[in-house]
Amino acid sequence: MQAIEVDRFGDPDVLVMRTVPEPQPAQGQVLIDVHAAAVVYGDVIVRSGRRPTPTPLPWIPGIEVGGVVVAAGPGVDRSLVGRAVVATTAGQQGGYAELAVAPAASTFPVPDGLALEVALTVFQAGALARGMLAAMGLRADDTVLVTAAAGWIGSMLVQAAKAAGATVIGVASTGKSGAVKEFGADHVLDYGDGWADRVRELTGGRGVSLALDAVGGEIGAAAVAALADGRGRIGVYGFASGAWTPVDVATIVRRGLVLASPLGTVLRKPDAELRVDGEEALAAAARGELTPRIHARFPLVRAADAHRELESRSSVGAIVLTR
Repeated sequence: MQAIEVDRFGDPDVLVMRTVPEPQPAQGQVLIDVHAAAVVYGDVIVRSGRRPTPTPLPWIPGIEVGGVVVAAGPGVDRSLVGRAVVATTAGQQGGYAELAVAPAASTFPVPDGLALEVALTVFQAGALARGMLAAMGLRADDTVLVTAAAGWIGSMLVQAAKAAGATVIGVASTGKSGAVKEFGADHVLDYGDGWADRVRELTGGRGVSLALDAVGGEIGAAAVAALADGRGRIGVYGFASGAWTPVDVATIVRRGLVLASPLGTVLRKPDAELRVDGEEALAAAARGELTPRIHARFPLVRAADAHRELESRSSVGAIVLTR
């Protein structure tokens, strides 16, 4: 079969189409004819060699896929064969390919009437967004700040927080404000100088009660500055800038803030709870409560271009590889 394989870490050019052996489903796994694969930032981090523990090479990227189950390994309900599904791949790799294996427990039938690409771009991102907000104790009276609000998970955070009744302030790069507004944000700011001060103005000087940050660096620091003293809490779940949000413990203590890792909390939930999160995200999408935006589609052979697009920071929503 054809797959995108990496034999050395580096820039997007290391993503090369090659002929590789077809995978076979083991105990508890299914084999999926991949119609679409999501391009996520985790793929970029591994490909560039920035993962703290290097991934063994050669490596086929691809954590999330959508397609049709063509075979089932021992111990798997054979009614899945022939079903349109979305899934998290075995070992969180192997999805940039014509065929991929996935644990049956991480494979979700696509609800009737829901497009495969919509299911693909919501079953994990939507589940993570909803789970992180729950982990941070989201309340209807919260004012929520979301950085990278035009991004894939950021857009889900905006929608999920609004669905819960919160007031949402989205921050994104210049030119993306219209999209963030479409996602439901009450206020949209760009990363210009002094945006944290603008957050203070929008909240009557108090600051926000909850912030979710995936950028880190100076933007993460500004999100901390925008928190309300005595009740502000921030969930850090990424470092797209290349650096984690700088944290001064003395400042956190003095201001009475809460710093948490909601993504780590969600990912360490029992498998059964993670499955429920995915099912609920798909159900929310089927009801129209979560509407992912697909920024671009690239054929599998152009995986390198898809990575360049994601790293350019110009994307609004998800990027998908198709066959």
